[in-house]
Amino acid sequence: MKCLLIASESAEVLFYWTDPEFELNIQEQYGASQEEGEKPPAFEDSINTLFAPIIISCSTMVDRLGDSYTSFTTENNHTYVLHQFEECLYIAVNGDREEDEEDLKRKIYVMKKMIEVLFGMVTLSSTLIRKELRPQDTEQRTNLWKYLQSLLETYSRLREQDQSFLVEAVERLIHPTLCEQCIEFLERRLVQQINSSVERAGEEVLHAFILVHTKLLAFYSSRNASTLTSSDLLALIVMVQNMYPSNIDLEDTAPEDVENTSAPDIFYTPEPSPTNRDSGTDRDSVNSGRCLCRMAEDSLRTLEAPPPDPSNPSRVFLEVTLKEGCYPMMPHSMYCLPLWPGITLVLLTKIPNSNLAMSVYVFLEAFAKLEKRLSEGLEGSAARGQTSIQDLRNKLDKFIRALGTSDIQTSQLQSVWTEFKSRAFTRGGPGFSRDLVPWCRTMKSQLCGVYRQCFITENTVGGGSPQRLSPSLQDRALTMVQEKLMDWKDFLLVKSKRNITMVSYPEFPGLIHFIYVDRTAGQMIAPSLNITDRATSELGKGPLAHFIKGKVWGLVNTSRIYLQKGYSTVTLRDGDYFFCYFLWFENETGYKLEVKDLPILPNDSAPIGMLAWDYYRKLLRYYSKSHQGEVVKCYELLTVHLGVIPTEYILQHCSQLARKLWEPSRIPLL
Repeated sequence: MKCLLIASESAEVLFYWTDPEFELNIQEQYGASQEEGEKPPAFEDSINTLFAPIIISCSTMVDRLGDSYTSFTTENNHTYVLHQFEECLYIAVNGDREEDEEDLKRKIYVMKKMIEVLFGMVTLSSTLIRKELRPQDTEQRTNLWKYLQSLLETYSRLREQDQSFLVEAVERLIHPTLCEQCIEFLERRLVQQINSSVERAGEEVLHAFILVHTKLLAFYSSRNASTLTSSDLLALIVMVQNMYPSNIDLEDTAPEDVENTSAPDIFYTPEPSPTNRDSGTDRDSVNSGRCLCRMAEDSLRTLEAPPPDPSNPSRVFLEVTLKEGCYPMMPHSMYCLPLWPGITLVLLTKIPNSNLAMSVYVFLEAFAKLEKRLSEGLEGSAARGQTSIQDLRNKLDKFIRALGTSDIQTSQLQSVWTEFKSRAFTRGGPGFSRDLVPWCRTMKSQLCGVYRQCFITENTVGGGSPQRLSPSLQDRALTMVQEKLMDWKDFLLVKSKRNITMVSYPEFPGLIHFIYVDRTAGQMIAPSLNITDRATSELGKGPLAHFIKGKVWGLVNTSRIYLQKGYSTVTLRDGDYFFCYFLWFENETGYKLEVKDLPILPNDSAPIGMLAWDYYRKLLRYYSKSHQGEVVKCYELLTVHLGVIPTEYILQHCSQLARKLWEPSRIPLL
């Protein structure tokens, strides 16, 4: 019983996702009220009817009290979590107790992050993002919502199955020799050949990386490229997994079962979205009634999306950091080239007119600061900044004149800017006063409109852009990497499931599991924890393995609760097990820095992590204030021990394990 909804202040549905149980419940609730022979209401109308009172209630509270509720629980134990971003209200619901409030809040923030990656600075304009999320064309709206729904389902699946998405850090495949060879290959052959080709249509490859399922084999950034943030990289991995999902059940099939598989391509063939469609198997026949019912619901709910065209790039908007400053949501093209099922080459390219996006952001930031000063009654402060205001005026005049030579429609922007100047700079005008606040907002909306024309209108979300690397150039790149990895592909697929094992750490008796995270690099390392009905891990097979996995997931959630309260160390005993969590800071040489009180976060703060909101980046900035001129790094370690091990030995293990994992030779490229 799960649902996520995005709505406008006027209770217009901008996006929704529901699981089959929630959808069936709504259909029964609103379909039963129809008279015999009368057509049942459209599902979107039923969703709107269900949530309209909540949306209107929130808007009323904000208007009259300046505040609203963030969560509530109904009499039937349905939990609702709400969060307002500008004029868009996000509502997440759970009715089966599988998700708590923190899980629902995280889902909301992740959905917002994915929308920012797909729509960029258009999300800064409430009017424009409403139009983008709810296109007038029904077919276009249906396709967009299906794509967003599949992204959310992919993220939820990864968070339930993958440790890297549990702790929100990238996991690298541990094989020093191959990793080094692949990075060198990407740099000296692949990227160099693409960027020197006349078929690149003005695009330049900034980043190239190879994924084996969700794990990073090799990553290369060109000299002109900004660092790709962990938040953006995790979001891109979600998109890649959405295009080419890993089929864990089949990939963990026992060897004797593989021999009975009729064809190799069936073993690894990815599906466009994770659904329960295998109606012909013996497993489904056991619970045929329930499964057939659910499949029928799924088929009514969404139509099968066509398989993605690898040569069609996706337009994505990522953070760029240059000498001049940080620029969020800069346009890139992303090419996902499947080498083999489960192994993907990803190219991120800079598009020819991306500098225009930087200019738009600079102007948006200037108007946002001016609006804030004027709203706070600091008219004098705004007026005293005449130099910067005059500089803004000159640059924006030049910017609009440059746009006039292109195909971009700038008449509305020109008109609003002319009116703004007459009010702000004309001697008889009101000058810099509160009267300019709505005009600042209108200017921001118009600038977002120009950004939309340049980078969104030409591009279909989830589809492609007309300007791209030629298909033949993409094919050559694909062939080059396939030839390089041909002898390694089977090994890589196995390695991705058994990256490192606890057998590698015999010097720590009683240690069952650990997760080590370098929060500065946004990367993690942990023994493999793949639990399926067919696969046997080091933890065994069946209830015990699932039990330990549940404990690990629970420990991560518990550590975040205490971290939010300002605790950097947590030790607790749970039955036969002993759990430890440590967060600490070091300098470049590995010297552990003194413990400092961590900031206590309010209950309504964004969820701790790196995907939706980079808590650790802010934490590093906070801690670095007391270590000026020193490079500060942040690490985390989570361990699970048998409870019979004495506490002093457990703490000693944790210290030794952290030192061992820190050694560069132990974790190549981490």
